[in-house]
Amino acid sequence: MAVNFYGKHKMAGVNECFSVGSVVMCTNCFDEEIEGEVLGFEPTTKMLILKCPSTSNNPLLNNINIVNLAFAKDVQVKKESSFNPPPLPSLNLNRLNNRIKTQIQDKKRQISAMSANVSPEAQKLYLTITKTIPEVSWQGQNIVVYDHVIISPPYKPENVKGIGNPEDKAILYIKNIVDKHVKDSAVQQVTPTATHRSKPAAATAAAPQSQ
Repeated sequence: MAVNFYGKHKMAGVNECFSVGSVVMCTNCFDEEIEGEVLGFEPTTKMLILKCPSTSNNPLLNNINIVNLAFAKDVQVKKESSFNPPPLPSLNLNRLNNRIKTQIQDKKRQISAMSANVSPEAQKLYLTITKTIPEVSWQGQNIVVYDHVIISPPYKPENVKGIGNPEDKAILYIKNIVDKHVKDSAVQQVTPTATHRSKPAAATAAAPQSQ
């Protein structure tokens, strides 16, 4: 069976189907021949996916070519496949819905962090806390956690205050989060600076050798 297509003209045999596992040879608009096993075909966009031998001659590898049949000069089915592909696995809708909810919550937290008129450092701390504690909100410039723990500027561990017992486990836990966030931020700021400063030193040391 041969189906011919020329240039950019309307494709003949629009409803043509290619069975998975069939061997097809296509001639593109550059007169290049591409032969391979059909992995899939999308009739709406006329995209044919072929598994071809690897150009590296490695028998364990394959090239995957996506051919736009709208621009193919010739298509020949060299071997029809009688293989019936297995049914697609069922989707885990609960997992998909949970993933959607999680992504929506993440976006809401990001919007909440950006909506407050605070410094970027405060926004980053807010997002860091919301990764483990969902009950976080803004109260002016202050970050409020669990409705009774307040983090005020400049958002250091000593700025974490609570209503009631200062030894409250929630207060201590949030102080640890803030302390770790501050230390991690300091490391991220120091590392690029140290790398940048080391380059001139290396250049200076190399200069005498060039003489």
